[in-house]
Amino acid sequence: MTSVNASPAITRERIFCRWALSPLAAVLFLLALLIAVAVLSASIGAAKIPLSRVVAALLSSGGDSAAATRDHLIRFSIRLPRVAMAAIVGALLAAAGTVMQGLFRNPLADPGLVGVSAGAGLAAAATIVAGDKTLPAAVLNWPFLLPLAAFCGALATTALLYRIATRQGRTSIATMLLAGLALGALAGAGTGLLVFLADDRQLRDITFWMLGSLAGATWTKIAAIIPFLALFLISAGLVSRGLDLLALGETEAFHMGVAVERLKRLLIVLVAAAAGAAVSVSGVIGFVGIIIPHLLRLLIGPGHRLLLPASACAGAILLLTADTFARTIAAPAELPIGIVTAIIGAPFFLFLLLRQRPLLVS
Repeated sequence: MTSVNASPAITRERIFCRWALSPLAAVLFLLALLIAVAVLSASIGAAKIPLSRVVAALLSSGGDSAAATRDHLIRFSIRLPRVAMAAIVGALLAAAGTVMQGLFRNPLADPGLVGVSAGAGLAAAATIVAGDKTLPAAVLNWPFLLPLAAFCGALATTALLYRIATRQGRTSIATMLLAGLALGALAGAGTGLLVFLADDRQLRDITFWMLGSLAGATWTKIAAIIPFLALFLISAGLVSRGLDLLALGETEAFHMGVAVERLKRLLIVLVAAAAGAAVSVSGVIGFVGIIIPHLLRLLIGPGHRLLLPASACAGAILLLTADTFARTIAAPAELPIGIVTAIIGAPFFLFLLLRQRPLLVS
């Protein structure tokens, strides 16, 4: 079985980009679309706020009428935290997928598919079950506890996956997928054991991680994860050139002045931080990190300087749309958002596998 990289796919994408939007125009379009989708999402729900009142609700501090008071309560206590969390989590997952695909040099890499999100979820679940018995109350109430635990789980999984799948500077896609499947299954087994040991309250929390949901969105949780997004966006400018050169191969990147090993360690930490922070507040949500980067490479090309911020915007748009659908399709009940993204992402992943099939066999 041979190892492959993404250079044939990159060639096809460059050919496609001759008819695509300019990269800067695409990023500006995605940013404008994100704002529009966020405003629309804020107006849709079990308790609807018409678009005509959304802007007024955002600018005012309430009102004397019952409708104004209701709008004020919904927008700041329920709707806006959820919209903000959906945007941040979507941006983190899509950006993590973009970096991971650049690191492995293959469009099939994704934190959810190769066990990174499952590893983060296992660490978060272990903190939930063991934390009640071993940690003091002050630590349990610390808002950064679960993001930190999920980050550690994602970091360990990502580092292990890279070590297994990469040999002599080349990454085998078949090994990566199989190792990711095994690591995800192992993490799932650990989570299942924790489910068996958990009490009723812990069981509800762990079930939340397994299915993925934004129902628990609060401003405190947003404050806990937004530093991870800021770190990622700041680091994007530092690693974009290295990711572009890494696509040529590690040897070529080294001869062009890239400190390859240091770059790989930084990329692993970034992927772990983004995936861990996202999983810590929303549970395991799959396929965002594989859909968005692949489509955007067709739209704006493979250059990471604009691909990373564009992926963050598009990931936010996708998860905002999926969450709006999840909380309205069966209102007042709520569909787990992980189910919605799986319905969208699984056929797309199968399409990618079929497209890559000639490269997967020796």
